Amino acid sequence: MLYAIVAEDIANSLEKRRAARPAHVDRLHLLQAQGRLLVAGPFPAVDAEDPGDAGHTGSLIVAEFASLEEAEAWAAADPYVSAGVYARVTVKPFRKAFPVSPPVSVSPDTALPGLL
Repeated sequence: MLYAIVAEDIANSLEKRRAARPAHVDRLHLLQAQGRLLVAGPFPAVDAEDPGDAGHTGSLIVAEFASLEEAEAWAAADPYVSAGVYARVTVKPFRKAFPVSPPVSVSPDTALPGLL
């Protein structure tokens, strides 16, 4: 089953993030190689692709695990946790609804107003 791991950073986490990032990313590469990673990435602290010195406010990882307990254990072992980057981590079951594969064709005549 898929699980969403939502983590919130401590204030001014940038330097701790930078130091722990290689080990954090290595774990994500392993999940990806195992075909278990749906999406992962940080929440920029500002409305920009690269927030620079503003840093990030947290992270989202959606990946497949055998159980909630396994997902929680994986999250607890994240290098960002041991480095003190995260103030709190929440793990919840996640059900992917979109995008639909293969994509569903929607006619402009049937679309909801304001969506197309």
